[in-house]
Amino acid sequence: MSGDASSSTHRAVEAVWRIEAPRLIATLARMTGDVGTAEDLAQDALVAALEQWPTSGIPDRPGAWLTAAAKRRAIDAFRRERMLEEKHATLAHELTERGEHALTALDESIDDDIGDDLLRLVFIACHPLLSREARVALTLRLLGGLTTDEIARAFLVPEATVAQRIVRAKRTLAAARVPFEVPRGAELAERLASVLEVIYLVFNEGYAATAGDAWIRPALSEEALRLARIVATLMPDESEVHALVALLELQASRFPARVDAQGAPVLLLDQNRARWDRLLIQRGLAALARAESLAERAHHPLGPYALQAAIAACHARARVASDTDWARIAALYDALGEITPSPVVELNRAVAVAMAFGPAAGLEIVDALRAEPALAGYHLLPSVRADLLARLGRGAEARAELERAAALTRNERERALLQARAATLGRAGES
Repeated sequence: MSGDASSSTHRAVEAVWRIEAPRLIATLARMTGDVGTAEDLAQDALVAALEQWPTSGIPDRPGAWLTAAAKRRAIDAFRRERMLEEKHATLAHELTERGEHALTALDESIDDDIGDDLLRLVFIACHPLLSREARVALTLRLLGGLTTDEIARAFLVPEATVAQRIVRAKRTLAAARVPFEVPRGAELAERLASVLEVIYLVFNEGYAATAGDAWIRPALSEEALRLARIVATLMPDESEVHALVALLELQASRFPARVDAQGAPVLLLDQNRARWDRLLIQRGLAALARAESLAERAHHPLGPYALQAAIAACHARARVASDTDWARIAALYDALGEITPSPVVELNRAVAVAMAFGPAAGLEIVDALRAEPALAGYHLLPSVRADLLARLGRGAEARAELERAAALTRNERERALLQARAATLGRAGES
């Protein structure tokens, strides 16, 4: 095979892997009862594909081929190491009955369980027993199909750190003998909150990068949105799952307008809304309607993701910034603060109040937050305060706050924006 053909096949293998890896690992995790072993077996199948497909060609059903290859390796491992004898016997019996000719179609025997397997894997990867950082890394690795290097680059941490988090996470789950199952009852609500939080965190890091020289990382947000859609498919009756999808769809619709041609940030009120993705907005509004319908049917109040999605919907429905219903947004933040009180929610409420009722009303809320320990190093507190001070004609104070915000942020693009705004205020004060 020529070099170009081989390279093309390798790219095809990588594309297949990104699509098939989650369900393959989920199937193997159910079989072996161990996430680490499942991923190792899946990686073995990937290596086999990279070795064989350039010569034999890509099979008609690549997912089935990978599943069969991984199952062969699972059986070999059980035989060699004399582990999991009962599972080995079950698998060996299955193979004996079906015959070697059926290996390439073995995934058909588990089609009914694919959704359940994926859902179990989601709950395992996002288990509250793990640290938040470990949950994010393991989710992106197992469900997103990202390499350790890709995760490290996305979050601007050393690759060794990510690798260590993933290894420790697998060991923690194995040591705790966490069952490969979807929790039920009260535990389901608790665990689902962890799943949604991880997806939300991944999206937000792509939407507004914490550090580095890029303000946005759309690929990371796209991965989070893909995972959210998967969970919504697997849990179609959960209102907050659809609410999270709605929120992410609506937020993602702004990506084309969030940076200029040079990659510099463009703030919400300055964005060209004609560049917003209308298809994503339609999908987001539909998901929000479904979330609201499910909540009403279950006689439940709207959850935090539904309220945030409703806020995003207010922006999405406004064709120009001046049409934004800021009074409704302020009321939605009031409701959000009731169920998930936090200084950050209150800061966002201050912005909405300022837009709806004037900068003085917003500044009163912001000033009450200045002593809040959780916001001591949060650059958006002085940034918001600067905006309100500037609108009140207190330019020198606003400039000082912008300089403070610039010193606190770890994102280079955002720092440059804040410094430029401070310089503009300085020139205005001098004129």
